[in-house]
Amino acid sequence: MKIGFDHKKYLEEQSKYILERVNNYDKLYLEFGGKLMYDLHAKRVLPGFDENAKIKLLHKLREKVEVIICVYAGDIERNKIRGDFGTTYDLEVFRLIDDLRSYDLDVNSVVITRYESQPSTKVFINKLERRGIKVYKHKTTKGYPTDVDTIVSDEGYGENPYVETTKPIVVVTGPGPGSGKLGTCLSQLYHEFRRGKKAGYSKFETFPVWNVPLKHPLNIAYEAATVDLKDVNMIDSFHFDAYNKVAVNYNRDIESFPLLKRIIEKITGKESIYKSPTDMGVNRVGFGIIDDEVVKEASKQEIIRRYFKTICEYKKGYVNKDTADRAKLIMEELNLKETDRRVVLPAREYAQNKKQLLNKNDAYSVVALELEDGKIVTGRKSEIMDASAAVILNAIKYLANIADNIHLLSPVILEPIINLKSKTLGIKQTSLNCEEILIALSICAATNPTTQVALEKLTCLKDCQAHSTTLISSNDEQTFRRLGIDVTCDPEFESEKLYYI
Repeated sequence: MKIGFDHKKYLEEQSKYILERVNNYDKLYLEFGGKLMYDLHAKRVLPGFDENAKIKLLHKLREKVEVIICVYAGDIERNKIRGDFGTTYDLEVFRLIDDLRSYDLDVNSVVITRYESQPSTKVFINKLERRGIKVYKHKTTKGYPTDVDTIVSDEGYGENPYVETTKPIVVVTGPGPGSGKLGTCLSQLYHEFRRGKKAGYSKFETFPVWNVPLKHPLNIAYEAATVDLKDVNMIDSFHFDAYNKVAVNYNRDIESFPLLKRIIEKITGKESIYKSPTDMGVNRVGFGIIDDEVVKEASKQEIIRRYFKTICEYKKGYVNKDTADRAKLIMEELNLKETDRRVVLPAREYAQNKKQLLNKNDAYSVVALELEDGKIVTGRKSEIMDASAAVILNAIKYLANIADNIHLLSPVILEPIINLKSKTLGIKQTSLNCEEILIALSICAATNPTTQVALEKLTCLKDCQAHSTTLISSNDEQTFRRLGIDVTCDPEFESEKLYYI
């Protein structure tokens, strides 16, 4: 993989800039937008970016940092799911706490925002408190968003309980967008000034990148990633008016800036030091780019991946047609086609040839996978295993220089697993998935040196690209993710059956 981003340079620049901002205050509330960990989008569009760069940055500053996690009660109530991992927001909060602790970061508390005594949220609060996690409940702020006098009063932010903090940098994060991070920061700011403390607010948002052009593929990829939120990148007019310099921001931040500026000025009692929403940010990711052409190409590929993801979600009923249409328009803006993703055409051609041979019109499941040397291997569904499992086996056989006619898996191992699924557990779908095949492979490797050699090649699949002609199961999707493979799918169900996991 060609590198376009200098991770070390970025960490140095970013930590220096945050500390400079902290020096202006007794305490800085730093709103973290995007993902604190496993930022796979940033990793894909900025080759060389560490997906855990943000948390490693905080680990470096851990003596000065503590963390507040916000989650919107409505997201808990409707079991909102984090799309890239398929986990609900309540579980995501638990995982986030564990991850932060593993990096020696102090988790202060969890703030439930817009809390209205929702039943599922009460259960979630019980789970947190019984594990020793402090929980604060913030209701909807009275007067928000228009009545600033009420917002900044004992009836507004004053109604929220004050979260006691001890360190100079308070990171406010959440499992996803709309978690109430900004409201929590401003509420804390109000309470700090009531107590006579000089506190400040800043925002750490990786995308859009303010110091690359508006129509740069890197920024367009951000629009593709947030197509369901209808985010649109714009020139920050406030920044241009104040400094006569072009900076890129997005519609929600630009639209909310006048109100946010008024609220901060009302809290502090003086004119804000921020002249634009870009001023509020501390992001320095643009300074880590070392090869613009590599970043452009990576961003274009991410736009295509996001397009496939969106049209598959539309097929499943998760998003509306407007969202799918917008994803297509973003593709067309850069003159991109589905087949610009190299693995798409080989998968479709193989599936089409098989359908003709079998005289079938139904969807046929084939997965194509591109290896580091450019070789594209394919796998198809059979009675024994699904297409995802087949392509993994074919890929590691190729990497280990094992001939096609040599079997890695013994029938002595496979048959009991299939019998267990069909006869003992009563599972109708007996084809083994990726995870089951890899477990079987591990068992066979204990007595078969050839299988062991192939198994060791699994690590070589990291950062490879794959495409399926049908929607793959959530289990296979998770296994691909754990192996570090970026997979896309055509929006076709494998069968007419309605029960599909």
